[in-house]
Amino acid sequence: LQSRDQESFINLQLLKKDNSRLREILSLQESSNDDSILAAVISRKTGSWWRQIILNKGSRDGVEIGSTVVGPGGLLGRVKNTSLFTSSVRLLTSPESKLGVWIDRIQINGLLVGTGDDHPNLIIYTKDADIKVGDFVSSSPASTLLPPNIPIGIVQSIDEPFKSKKTAKISLLAKPQLIDWVQIVKLRI
Repeated sequence: LQSRDQESFINLQLLKKDNSRLREILSLQESSNDDSILAAVISRKTGSWWRQIILNKGSRDGVEIGSTVVGPGGLLGRVKNTSLFTSSVRLLTSPESKLGVWIDRIQINGLLVGTGDDHPNLIIYTKDADIKVGDFVSSSPASTLLPPNIPIGIVQSIDEPFKSKKTAKISLLAKPQLIDWVQIVKLRI
């Protein structure tokens, strides 16, 4: 009886996991419209310094280089290359990624720079900015590259300030190594 209970329990946990994953996909689809394309992650290179994911949608589906890619939780990165049927996404964790961001509580802009690990650096060019652990970071309302107010992450730790700037480590809300469905937000004309 005990092993049957254990098996039922494991099956229940797997069903719960599937259920929440499917709900995430559904919520992505519900919010998808003519401005976005739903795509599946078919390959990921999140362990190495070039940090990217490959999607199953490409130029044939209307994906363009520079498009914003969002997963459950928030921003993942931007489309770097497209082929006819696939596209590659440069993740926020890539050392090639630099992005203007917004720290809402203190109403200040910063720069999010990938470092090749799971926690990109946030640079604020105001030494006395009152940044705190737990502050929420999103895409900047002033950005010309991204739609505004996409959730990105939370300040995890703050480094000792340099002469002219403050840096902090960011914990991303969307975890690229766990996500298998994304939305590609089409470029605004």
